[in-house]
Amino acid sequence: MKALVLTGPHAWAVEDVREPVAGPGQVVVDVARVGVCGTDLELFSGDMAYLRDGQAAYPLRPGHEWCGTVSEVGDGVDGGLEGRRVTGDTMLGCGTCARCRAGRHHVCANRYEIGIRGGWHGALAERLLVPANALHRLPDAVDDVVGALVEPGGNALRAVRAAATGPGEPLLVVGPGTIGLLAALFARDAGADVHLLGVDDRSLAFARSLGFAQAWTTASLPELPWAAVIDASTGHDVPRRAVELVEPAGRVVLIGISDAPSTLDTRELPLRDLTVVGILGGSAGLAGAIERYASGAVDPGPLVAATVGLGEAGDVLGGWRPDDAGPGPKLHVDPRR
Repeated sequence: MKALVLTGPHAWAVEDVREPVAGPGQVVVDVARVGVCGTDLELFSGDMAYLRDGQAAYPLRPGHEWCGTVSEVGDGVDGGLEGRRVTGDTMLGCGTCARCRAGRHHVCANRYEIGIRGGWHGALAERLLVPANALHRLPDAVDDVVGALVEPGGNALRAVRAAATGPGEPLLVVGPGTIGLLAALFARDAGADVHLLGVDDRSLAFARSLGFAQAWTTASLPELPWAAVIDASTGHDVPRRAVELVEPAGRVVLIGISDAPSTLDTRELPLRDLTVVGILGGSAGLAGAIERYASGAVDPGPLVAATVGLGEAGDVLGGWRPDDAGPGPKLHVDPRR
C-alpha cells in the first residue's frame, strides 16, 4: 500500500510499504480522511520533543486524526465491526499498569501514540492498524470531514470541561487555530460567554464568520472578570498572561505547547487561589465530541479549508496550502486520491 514516510527533518516520500495485518484484538481500517495537525508539522520539521528524547525516531509514518471503514478484524474481535465507519483513540496504553487500570491510559508510561510515539504507524496511508478497543463508531450523521475532526474535538472538549465555566460566565480562549476554535464551539454550546484572543487578522476574521463577534487582539481585549482562560496557542508567554487575566479562584487550562519554556511566577497560583490544568490527548472527550457533532449542536466542518491527496501531504507538512483553500485552519488528506 501507499504511505507517507518521514525519513528525517523536512524529508519525506510516499512509499510502497507492507499492508498491515490484523492480529488478535486488532482491526485494519481503510482510511478515508486524515487531518494534518501541529504535532505532524513538528515531526516534519524535527522540532517535536519526542524526537529529542527518543520517544519517536525517523523513519516514521505520521497521522493521528483520522476516520475510515474497518476492512479486516483479528481473532477475538467482533466480526460485526467489519464494514463499520470508525475513528479511534490516538493514545494506546499497555492496559495493565495502574494508570491504565484507573482509566488514565493516555498517560501510560509505555503507551503508543498512533503516528507519533513508540513507532506505531500513523494514518497518512491507505490502511491503518488499530486495537479494536481504541475504536469509536461513527453514526451516519458524522461524515468523513467531521469524522476526522473527532480527535482534535476530544482534546478541545476536555479543555472546555476543565475550564468548567457556567452559563453566561466569560471564557477567554487564546489562539484561534483548530483547537481554540473547537473549544470555542463546544463552550458556546455549553452556554459560556465565549471570547477569542489572537494576533492574526485573517484567523480572527474567520472566527467572527463562525459567529464569534467577540474576537480580539491584545490591544482591543476588554477588561472582563474571566472565569477561565484556555491557552490553545503556541506563545511561550501566554500561560503567564493567562494567570494575570483570570479572576481569583478561576481556572487556567493549558492545551497549547510552545517551543520555549514559559515564564510563570507560580507564587501567583496559591496567592490567587487558581486552578491550572494541563490537557494531553482527547481520549476522555472522543465520545462526547461524536455525540455533539452527530446532534448538530457543534458543526466543525467549516474549519477544514481543503482536502488534498496523499502525494501532496508532505507539501502540506512543509507549509503549502492549495490556492483554492478556504479560510479555515485545518487541511485534510484523502489517501485514496
